Amino acid sequence: MKTRKRLDEVFNKAYPVPFDDTSKFVFFGDVHRGDDSLSDEFGRNRHIYYHALNYYYQNDFTYVEVGDGDELWEHPNYEHIRSAHVSVFELLKAFHRTGRLVMLFGNHNMQIRDPNYVRAHLYHIYDEYLDVKEDLFPDLKVHEALLLKHKKTGQEIFVVHGHQGDLINDQLWRISYILIRYVWRFLHIIGVKYAASPARNRTKRHKIEKNYNKWNEQRDIMIICGHTHRPKFPAAGETSYFNTGCCIHPRGVTCLEMMYGKIMLVSWNMHSRKDGTVYIKRTLIKGPEPIADFKSNEARKNMGSTNAKEKIKYGFKFYLSIFDRKTK
Repeated sequence: MKTRKRLDEVFNKAYPVPFDDTSKFVFFGDVHRGDDSLSDEFGRNRHIYYHALNYYYQNDFTYVEVGDGDELWEHPNYEHIRSAHVSVFELLKAFHRTGRLVMLFGNHNMQIRDPNYVRAHLYHIYDEYLDVKEDLFPDLKVHEALLLKHKKTGQEIFVVHGHQGDLINDQLWRISYILIRYVWRFLHIIGVKYAASPARNRTKRHKIEKNYNKWNEQRDIMIICGHTHRPKFPAAGETSYFNTGCCIHPRGVTCLEMMYGKIMLVSWNMHSRKDGTVYIKRTLIKGPEPIADFKSNEARKNMGSTNAKEKIKYGFKFYLSIFDRKTK
């Protein structure tokens, strides 16, 4: 099925989420939590991810997982993944308990699109030490896509993992699953790259991004994706295609923040001080920019490049406004 037809199908069934200028969302994609074995690429960044997750929990964000949160192709036993990253799941459980967890499925955790699988593996967990069953994500509803709609302006934001229309990872996903589960999982430990993954194949990645940009131009809607592992924040004149990046990059994790009517691309990385102590730093990569600027692709094409000094001034004023809100 062609990308356009597949995305139209998903768009028409997207789960509606109302928001306004007081809403705070953080979008993480392609976390790929594994079982902490040698093939678990998330393992090297789990402390960074946990720190970022705690920051967003403490600051009242709604956490949106844009697919591939768990690596169920390489590690199909969900309990092994959960027990390998207990502290991370405790935080995710806290998000769910406060009504601030939204989960989408991707190609690498396609299993959770089945409500029966979610009910059996994600609703509850078994505590071997206490010999009791405990809640994890009771009554969790997993979606394929979201359609955020601004309560006042009516602006829509389409959120989807991004594998839709990618033949080998969508309609033929079972073939990829078998190859990764029984072949590439072991080759990957010694550095062999899986060519069918857009994260490992530049040509495939560019093709997917090109197809999504084309659909975006036709629909004229802001879109947030993952899947390619390449963070994207559109420049002036580009279509409104955003990508969260991923959480398994050797240099850290990336995500998209949306708050007070503005959106920004952020990275979380390890840094060291002169005395040898290590700390985790949040870095603003692009933005903040008003989401209203991404309502129309036609208007964006007419936008000129903004002066760098004006961007710095604008960002400084924005963060001052956040500080003022917290101190009132």
